[in-house]
Amino acid sequence: MKPRLPPTECNCLAIRQASRQLTQLYDDELAPCGLRTTQYSVLSVLDRSGGATIQELAAALVMDRSTLGHNLRPLERDRLIELAVDGRDRRARTLRLTEAGRARLKEARRCWAKAQARFHEGFGEDAARRLRALLRRVIRAASPA
Repeated sequence: MKPRLPPTECNCLAIRQASRQLTQLYDDELAPCGLRTTQYSVLSVLDRSGGATIQELAAALVMDRSTLGHNLRPLERDRLIELAVDGRDRRARTLRLTEAGRARLKEARRCWAKAQARFHEGFGEDAARRLRALLRRVIRAASPA
């Protein structure tokens, strides 16, 4: 039996604990699709945006570039994303989904939906919607000016 520790008063620790637990739930559901939660997020953002520079993608994911680079390597290796020259500025490079990436994302969306359903079942859909709104406020409040 796990020892029961008193709840933390530290906002950062409480959010990180919840994040790790929720990430595990999503990783479990995404495993049959061969993706982790962070990789699914990258594919999903690239799909919605139509492509992004590494800087834009890092900002959208609220992730530093080195961590993002670590998450991009397996996606590039598996040819799910590609780095292409931007037509407007030959120096700029844009990350885009490949056909294989679109196919994997389509498959992974079913796994993601199962994770969403599991979370909503335990937490409630209305509560989850309110939580997302609160977390967007947390992101804005903690962002550098």
